[in-house]
Amino acid sequence: MIISKNILKSINNENVIIPDNTLLNLPEKVLQFGTGVLLRGLPDYFIDKANRQGIFNGRVAVVKSTSKGDLNDFNEQNGLYTICVRGLENGQTIKENIISSSISRVLSADKEWSEILKIGQSVDLQVVVSNTTEVGITLLKENINLNPPVSFPAKLLAVLHARYKALGDTKAADIVIIATELIPENGKKLESIVIELAEFNVLEPEFLSWLKAHAHFCNSLVDRIVPGKPDDATLDKLKEQLGYSDNLLIMAEPYRLWAIEGDEKVAELLSFKQVDNGVIVKPDIEIYRELKVRLLNGSHTLTSGIAYLSGIDTVTNAMNDQAIKSYVVKVMQSEIVPAIPYKVPGDEAMVFSAAVLDRFANPYIKHLWLNITFQYTMKMKIRILPVLSQYYKLFNKVPSSIAFGFAAFLCFMRSHKKEENQYFGQYNGNEYLITDDQAAYFYEKSKLSEADYVSSVLSDQQLWETDLTSLTDFIKTVQENYNNINNLGITEALAKAK
Repeated sequence: MIISKNILKSINNENVIIPDNTLLNLPEKVLQFGTGVLLRGLPDYFIDKANRQGIFNGRVAVVKSTSKGDLNDFNEQNGLYTICVRGLENGQTIKENIISSSISRVLSADKEWSEILKIGQSVDLQVVVSNTTEVGITLLKENINLNPPVSFPAKLLAVLHARYKALGDTKAADIVIIATELIPENGKKLESIVIELAEFNVLEPEFLSWLKAHAHFCNSLVDRIVPGKPDDATLDKLKEQLGYSDNLLIMAEPYRLWAIEGDEKVAELLSFKQVDNGVIVKPDIEIYRELKVRLLNGSHTLTSGIAYLSGIDTVTNAMNDQAIKSYVVKVMQSEIVPAIPYKVPGDEAMVFSAAVLDRFANPYIKHLWLNITFQYTMKMKIRILPVLSQYYKLFNKVPSSIAFGFAAFLCFMRSHKKEENQYFGQYNGNEYLITDDQAAYFYEKSKLSEADYVSSVLSDQQLWETDLTSLTDFIKTVQENYNNINNLGITEALAKAK
């Protein structure tokens, strides 16, 4: 049987959290642009959790903006779907199965635009959430009276203008707009585009004043690995365990963070934050961005070349290798934590790093190291260089683990073959594709001798916007590690670098 509201009472499984029927009749308080697994596995997860505790008490009306795919599964399942949480939290194995009733319905922007505008006019509506991919928050100068407008910002402006006309300058008109797209200052960028579009459409000055008074645009940071629907074998096993079929089932890791930049007025409207420490509403969320970029993403980046050249395919498998696990712990806790280029309390950074270790060790998430090496050069520049610079400012000595990560990066990026504008590296008899905008640059540099290759790349100010050879003993340490990786093998080189 397929999950729907009609079969909820017939599910007799103590390992499944089943929603009470009363939750299916709650008003629509959230308008969500995007049907993706991240939204269903994070914001909608928190809203569902709050509803089950009698807090927030509102459901999510979802807007499907693209013509790709259909709404059959959402309609057939009455918006219900299962979140299977799997992984480690504080070293303990977590297994949870939750039937989420957060979504009331999914509407097609192309076919049901008038209904979407009607939701915008409702006094029940309190929140708009978006995840329209990084290219979704872009300016397209267009008429917002189209049915529907093409771009997401224009759709949002049309909804807000309809709300202004319906509710006017009243407290009931207050609304929080939270962008979750993976771009810096996502909410503020969306706000500036909406204002520019309002001016392009020559909307009334009173509406622009209303926007500033009643529409609270928030930057936010989302952090949870939600791989989505599992493979067929896992799905069949879960179907057997759950006792029903679910075409919208998603997997998610236990770790969850939704950091929202907002004041007390915003926090008041987002009452669901009370039920989970993973929801944070603060006037400044930069600390959470720094922790994620430096500790989670940064340690991923530094370890990716080491693990891949060691013949280890996934992050989980690397955490079962004692040498690589020790490297991750050391680089995070001894070198990145003290040198995060932002004022972060040491204990908070250590707690976050412990959570990162749990996440890396999650046996239910298959995260490939080769995929993590995509755009390796850019990641090293954005994630690692600020830490390296800060480390030297504080200690004026070589961070040995970061230096080893740099050496592994240089080994990985050294390419030996070009085929149809694709570049390939080779290590220990294994050939691999280098997916990096700088692959052609490294192909040319790879024609140099071993020593010249390392010094030429590290001293390239056009590449790094600084000369890394000017850092005390950095090139000497990187060169030594680079030679050891090539001559002794990555495993022995890593042992020697301790």
